[in-house]
Amino acid sequence: MAKISPLLIVPPVIFAALAGLFWGGLMRDNAGELPSQFIGQPAPNLPPEAVAGTAQLTSDDLRSGEITIVNFWASWCPPCRAEHPTLEALAEQGYRIAGVNFRDQADDAAGYLKDNGNPFFATGFDPRGRIAIDWGVTAPPETFIVGPDGTVLYRFIGPLIGSDYEQRFLPMLEAAQ
Repeated sequence: MAKISPLLIVPPVIFAALAGLFWGGLMRDNAGELPSQFIGQPAPNLPPEAVAGTAQLTSDDLRSGEITIVNFWASWCPPCRAEHPTLEALAEQGYRIAGVNFRDQADDAAGYLKDNGNPFFATGFDPRGRIAIDWGVTAPPETFIVGPDGTVLYRFIGPLIGSDYEQRFLPMLEAAQ
């Protein structure tokens, strides 16, 4: 009887284990979402300064008794530019939208809002991205829905455009109302 080398068995076993792991990950209910540790928790701190020429965003703004959309953005970010018309449309519909600009230059941020319109009732300016880290932001744009009491209700990663926005973000925004 021929002896089978373990080197012939190990690669197929490793392949099967990895295939099972990947398949399990794809079959999750929320395969495309990164969970946020802040869902159901009070909103983290906000930057101590605003984008020049705008009102300062404060923690009291997030506990105003109204739903607030908090959008993390940057002037150098192409997806942020793509979602800007959506933010303006939401603001025109009466939604309270706060903007936190991060990892940006002060003049670039202020100039972008001046040139393209400002959908934000108040802003924060986070040039080093430290506040974004506190919120768990991985890359711009990211948007949070914050409840009337300042509790984070939902986190949306990516630009607010297309079917993903329509199928995931809008239903959560409507449910928060």
